Parts: sequence; C-alpha cells; structure tokens
Amino acid sequence: MSFMTFGDKSLDLSRPHVMGILNVTPDSFSDGGSYSSLDDALAKTERMILDGASFIDVGGESTRPGALPVSVEEEMDRVLPVVEAIKARFDTIISVDTSTPSVMSESARLGAGLINDVRALEREGALQAAANTGLPVCLMHMRGSPSTMQDNVVYDSVVEEVSAYLMARVAVCEAVGIGRDKLILDPGVGFGKSLPHNLALLNHTVDFRRKGFPVLIGLSRKTMIGEVLNVPVDERLYGTMGANAATYSQGARLFRVHDVKPHVDMLELMYRIEREV
Repeated sequence: MSFMTFGDKSLDLSRPHVMGILNVTPDSFSDGGSYSSLDDALAKTERMILDGASFIDVGGESTRPGALPVSVEEEMDRVLPVVEAIKARFDTIISVDTSTPSVMSESARLGAGLINDVRALEREGALQAAANTGLPVCLMHMRGSPSTMQDNVVYDSVVEEVSAYLMARVAVCEAVGIGRDKLILDPGVGFGKSLPHNLALLNHTVDFRRKGFPVLIGLSRKTMIGEVLNVPVDERLYGTMGANAATYSQGARLFRVHDVKPHVDMLELMYRIEREV
C-alpha cells in the first residue's frame, strides 16, 4: 500500500480518491457564486462527503481563463471561515486551492491537510510557507497566469515540457525540506494548453505516474470536454467521467471533480475490477 499523511489523516493512494470542488468565489467558470455563503458551503460539503469524497478542495480565487487575481485579504476572508467551519463539523481532509502564502499558513493552522497550488509554489513566499506547514503539496503546471495562460499555448513537446517543469519544481521543494513523500503532481489540464495539448497530456498520464509521485487530474467540466463533445458546461459530466476513467487506467488516483457520486461509483468499480486481475 502507498499511504500519504494529510495533517491528522492518512490515505492509501494505491486506490482512487475523489476531491470534491468547493469554490467559494463569485466568478468560477462552472459554479461561481453558488457556495459563497457559509451555510451553502457547509451544505455542499456535507453532500460531497456523504457521496464519498475523500477531500474537500476549498478555493477562494478563480483560476478560470481570463480570471483576475483577488487581494490577499479577500481570499482569506473567503477561505478561512470555510476551512475552520468544515474542520469543526466534518471528519474529512480539507485541501486548500491557493497560491497565497498567508492562506496556506492560516489554513494549515485551522486544520487543512493539503495545499493544492496551481502555480506550483512560484508565488513569492509560497515555497517557504508551504514548507513551514509540513503539509503535502500538489504541484500543478500552468503557463503564465489565469489572466494570460491562453495567450501563448505553443510547445515543442507538451508532455516533455510539462514533465520537466514539474520535476524542476520537485527539486526546488526538496531543497527547502518538502520531501518527495509529500508531493503530488498535476499536469494542469486546461491551464495554458490547447485541445491537442490537453489530449496529449491525458494520453500520457502514465509518464507522470512513472516519475514516482501520485497524480491528480483536474478536468471537471472543462472547455476541452465542450470542444470535443460540443456540449455546454452543465452537460459535461459524461465527458468528464470518460476522461477521468482513461487517466485512472494510466495510474492517476486523485480526481478533482464537481460531481462526486458518479465518480466515486465509477472509480470504485474500476478499482475492484483491477484487483481481480
């Protein structure tokens, strides 16, 4: 078994786990504004836990294409009360979707178990803040920032370049004391990539798994699914499940999704079938 410790809990990452998305933002691409009140956020959290989510991923800054950054104060005001309330009420792992050092530090103090950073700890002060928490970190690849990431989507070899970037960030993490046993890799589907780039990354999930780290896939309801299937955001569940199933078959074990129950059921069945081989 392959266990990773997330604060006061540990998980066997040889089996699949679902990370339920809880965006406490007014402008996220799919569910912006839906959970901006604490009561709504807690009700959504409870539903996702009952549906089988292993993580609740709390985000206070939209990272949709074209999104503008929010102030540190605004992000903290959105995220910290939710982290504190979830920790007080539920027995779950709280992941914090942030690139902001103070949000990392304060979330860890309030009981968060994972830092999920789309900027791979590149924001000033983030690397040391993450190291100081002692928590695991998910490192994601993104070219540019959310406001600019779709402006220059040119790669000679997207798989090789994304892999090289992530391994360079691993080395930087190790240099400040964040061990390899605390790192998760996310190729960053939809973050500064075209449709062919996204499909190539998904088709080479096994390449990232072979680096020796757990792999997280976050493609729920994203534009690439709409481009392939010609469906709007609210009709992308089946495409999301198909893509996640394909990456599970290549070794991904963590899946960040909006629709928890369908993924929990699908992945549990895939896992059971795999074990019978």
